[in-house]
Amino acid sequence: MKNKILVTGGTGYIGSHTVVELQNSGYEVVIVDNLSNSRADVVDNIEKVSGIRPIFEQLDCLDYEGLNQLFTKHKGIKGIIHFAASKAVGESVQKPLLYYRNNLVSLINLLELMPKHGVEGIIFSSSCTVYGQPDILPVTESAPTKVAESPYGNTKQINEEIIRDYVKSGAPIRSVLLRYFNPIGAHPSALLGELPNGVPQNLIPFLTQTAIGIREQLSVFGDDYNTPDGSCIRDYINVVDLAKAHVIAMDRIMQQKQVEPVEVFNIGTGKGLSVLELIHAFENATGVKLNYKIVGRRAGDIEQVWANPDRANNVLGWKAESTIEDTLRSAWAWQQKLREEGIQ
Repeated sequence: MKNKILVTGGTGYIGSHTVVELQNSGYEVVIVDNLSNSRADVVDNIEKVSGIRPIFEQLDCLDYEGLNQLFTKHKGIKGIIHFAASKAVGESVQKPLLYYRNNLVSLINLLELMPKHGVEGIIFSSSCTVYGQPDILPVTESAPTKVAESPYGNTKQINEEIIRDYVKSGAPIRSVLLRYFNPIGAHPSALLGELPNGVPQNLIPFLTQTAIGIREQLSVFGDDYNTPDGSCIRDYINVVDLAKAHVIAMDRIMQQKQVEPVEVFNIGTGKGLSVLELIHAFENATGVKLNYKIVGRRAGDIEQVWANPDRANNVLGWKAESTIEDTLRSAWAWQQKLREEGIQ
C-alpha cells in the first residue's frame, strides 16, 4: 500500500474518477465532500469499479476545525488532491463572493493545516481559463496568464498565486498545479460520470441530455468566429486520462522527483476540436442525430484554445490516450445508465 491521500471533492466528476485511479495504483484514499454538487452513493460506485471502498467524510472545506479533526482522526495523510470548489462560470458572475469564499478559503484552510499534520504535497485542480485567449496556440505553461473572464477563473489564478507565495515563504510543502483543458466522457463501466444539478453548464451533459430527449435542443453559441467552421475550438480531454495524470503527479511528489517545489503542467490532448466537429463526432460515434441550432455568441467565451502537452508528456511521462469517439461513446453510455436508473 502506498501513502494515504486526501481527495477533496472526491465524490464529484473528476474527483471520483481520480479516486478510482489512485486506488488502482495502491494509494489509500480519504474523501472529503460536502455533497453540494454530488451524491453520497458515488462512494458505492467507486467501490464497484475499483473493488475498494474509500473512507468518506461529509465535510465542508470551509470548516477549519472540522478539517483539523479529520487530519487527527485519519493520521498519516501525506498528500492532498484539491478538487473541492464552486465551478459554474455563469453563477460566479452572479455570486462572486460565494466563489471567492468557497474557492479561496477552502485552499487556505488546507495549506495552513498541512505542516501541522505532516502533509507533504498538494495537487491543485487548476484550469486553462488562466490563459484567457492565448496569443500563441497551442498554449504552453510559460504563456502569460490573462485577466480572468469570470470570478471563477480569477479564483484559479489567485489560488495558484497563494500556493506559490506560501511555498516561497518557506512552508515545508510541495505542489503540482494541473491546468486542465475540457474534461469530458465517463468511466467505461458507466458507473461514474458527470452528474449536473439542474440545467447543465457544460457542453457534453447538455448534448447527451438533448440526445436522450431531456432537452429539446442544443444551442451552438456562434458560428462566426475566426475558426474553420466558425464555432469555438476547445481541447477535450477524457476524464479517465485526466484522472491518471493526478496519480502520476502524486507519485512525483511522494517520490520527491520535483525539480521545483511548485510545478505546472497542461493536461490536454494537444488537438483542438470545434463545437460543430464535436457534435458530428458524437453523431458518428453513437449513430444518434442531435437537434441543434446556431444561436448568437455567449458573453465570455474564448474563441479557441488548445494545449501544448509536451511538458506533461516528457516530464511527467503522461499522455492522453483515449480517442474522441470512445470518449463520446462513454458519455452516451453514462447518460443511458442514468435514464435506466430514473435519475435523468
